[in-house]
Amino acid sequence: MNSGKTTMLIQAAHNYEERGMRPAVLKPAIDSKGENEIVSRIGARRIVDVLLDELAIPSQEIARFAGSTALHCVLVDEAQFLQPKQVDDLFWFAVNEDIPVLAYGLRTDFRAKGFPGSTRLLELSHELQELKTICRCGKKALFNGRKVNGVFVSEGSQVAIDGEDQVEYESLCAKCYKQQVLQ
Repeated sequence: MNSGKTTMLIQAAHNYEERGMRPAVLKPAIDSKGENEIVSRIGARRIVDVLLDELAIPSQEIARFAGSTALHCVLVDEAQFLQPKQVDDLFWFAVNEDIPVLAYGLRTDFRAKGFPGSTRLLELSHELQELKTICRCGKKALFNGRKVNGVFVSEGSQVAIDGEDQVEYESLCAKCYKQQVLQ
């Protein structure tokens, strides 16, 4: 949270386009924030080329989007919401088509439990790059604290979208997570 993942994705898409190349931007449909756009916390926005529902096969959706025009990169926002089988499909798409797939997402939820999509990404990724952010105390944040109506919670469903139903998140270091969430 708050490490600039979506901003970096938007910048990567811009870099490809600036060089006359064509990226495909995807996000899981469960991420209703921004509807058919990806939205960074600093206000940058970009229309998504493909919204993936949980049953979608990414390679087929990418092919449908691309048509006969060559793609140079696939960029996935909120990759933690992918199903493991979708991660497998994207992995083999990257291998078979020799097109890079860059997936941006969280490792763990507000309970410090892995998202199924993130776990599979960690198992298959050719390369991992951690984007760091800081806690309210200035230390490196490791956890995502969930607040409902301004109060930290440690239970609930894994998915609750930031900005909906009085849900918000805060990046926390281990000490602040323990003090604020686990109390």
